[in-house]
Parts: sequence; structure tokens; C-alpha cells
Amino acid sequence: MKTRKEAIAFCLTLSDVYEDYPFHDDNWTLMRHKGTAKTFATIYERQGNIWLNLKCDPLLTSMWRDVYKSVIPAYHMNKYHWNSVILDGTIPDKDIEIMIRDSYKLTYKKPKEKK
Repeated sequence: MKTRKEAIAFCLTLSDVYEDYPFHDDNWTLMRHKGTAKTFATIYERQGNIWLNLKCDPLLTSMWRDVYKSVIPAYHMNKYHWNSVILDGTIPDKDIEIMIRDSYKLTYKKPKEKK
């Protein structure tokens, strides 16, 4: 996975998600949960590569950073809970998909029921 299109396509395979461009800047794509609008992936171009900001279990943030040089503390996000994943071709797709799924699960909350 190296392109924005591939990252968005994979995110859209997850249940009840949509892509959003709330900053009126085509460089910033947010992948959100329907119902709550919580963001689980931020996709943007920086320094010549596509980057993903993904939420991560704090027990795993350092592990991913140690395993891959292209996983770093998140750009513009809480560095304890979020990683930036640089899509430079050095991380196998299966591991990127695991990180996206984990972020999706960590940000999922059922919408409150209306009374």
C-alpha cells in the first residue's frame, strides 16, 4: 500500500465508514465511523509520501515504532495514542491493514440511542 487511493479503498472495506474532507483541503482525508463521525484514520501527503495517522493501543505504539522505521509518533496528534504510518513501501500491506483495523476498533463507539 503506497497511495491515498489504496488506503481509502481499504478503509472503505470496513463496516459503516465514510471518507470526509472537513478542512476544505484535498490533501487531508479523514476516514470516519457513520453514526458517531469519529475519525479512525487521517490520510495526507507529507514529504513526498502518503501518511496515515492511526489510533493505537498505548501498549503497542512503541512496538510498531521499533519494528518499522516508517512508523513514528503521530503528526499533529497525541503521540501516546496515535502513530503516523508513512506509506513508503517498507511496511507490508498486512501490517498496515492490522494497524488500520486496530484504529477502527479503538475509535468505534455505538451511537447513543435517541429517546
